[in-house]
Amino acid sequence: MARNIDFDALVRGVLAGETRAIAKMMSEAEAGFDDGRAAMAEIYRRAGRAQVIGLTGVPGSGKSTLVGALTTAVRATGRRVGIVAVDPSSPFSGGAILGDRVRMAEHTTDDGVFIRSLATRGSLGGLAGAALDTVDILDAAGFDLVLIETVGVGQDEVDIATAAHTVVVVSAPGLGDDIQAIKAGVLEIADIHVVSKADRDDANRTATDLQAMLGLGLTGKDRRGWPVPVIRTSAETGEGVDELLASIDAHGTHLSDSGEIEERRRSIAEMRVLKTAEDLVRAKITAGRDTEFRQILNDAAERKTAPATAARELIQNLKIES
Repeated sequence: MARNIDFDALVRGVLAGETRAIAKMMSEAEAGFDDGRAAMAEIYRRAGRAQVIGLTGVPGSGKSTLVGALTTAVRATGRRVGIVAVDPSSPFSGGAILGDRVRMAEHTTDDGVFIRSLATRGSLGGLAGAALDTVDILDAAGFDLVLIETVGVGQDEVDIATAAHTVVVVSAPGLGDDIQAIKAGVLEIADIHVVSKADRDDANRTATDLQAMLGLGLTGKDRRGWPVPVIRTSAETGEGVDELLASIDAHGTHLSDSGEIEERRRSIAEMRVLKTAEDLVRAKITAGRDTEFRQILNDAAERKTAPATAARELIQNLKIES
């Protein structure tokens, strides 16, 4: 059944910064209906001005509380902040649990702040599938900084490294590991390290250990002379939050001056194209389970065909429409 949505008006509303249009466009992006693709393409063309900040770290490191404190600091400078908070999915509804919105309640009445919670819905990498479309909408709507808070990192969950201009890795003392970032495999992706809950006695040890490892050159890639800082913060007292914002701003300037910003933008575009292609292929294969693909899948299940061979046959049989 055709839907009666004026997407041209919706795009105009987003570009004008209208809250209702922004929220509606985000819902359309998350739903992924075909009739909204042209509108999202126009949003994508109009985006590209905001600095995108990714905040990641293991669950319990205080990311959401830090995002709230950082948002207060940014608003004090007069800049507008968009927040994409990726929450775990509810096992019942599949929607976001919305814990982040609860912890950022103080900003919900501020017209200069827009908070959107997204459910992971099983997506790996700590990001929801529609997260970067949501970033585009906030960007096109005129928000100066867009903060992406991931659901929490694991061994392979480092998608944020290719989704943001500046990556902040948050570690907290007392979570069972001296440096959770190493266990998570994300030490190398950080442009800025934050040790949260700095009012705790063991925070200094965590910060010192991080600085020692960075001193050994364990940064993972050439950052064109950017010295990765380790910043102690306390969202409760405000300690270090202004320093963190200053480092984020300084990193944005460094990216522009060094020319690395173009490389990061290209990497983000490449990741998004590949991810979208993967999603299209997966959707096509899933839709065909009850038709021509059934025999191929049955042969693999009965061990007549190896999974790699079956996968190649599936790809060869695909007819993906543009």
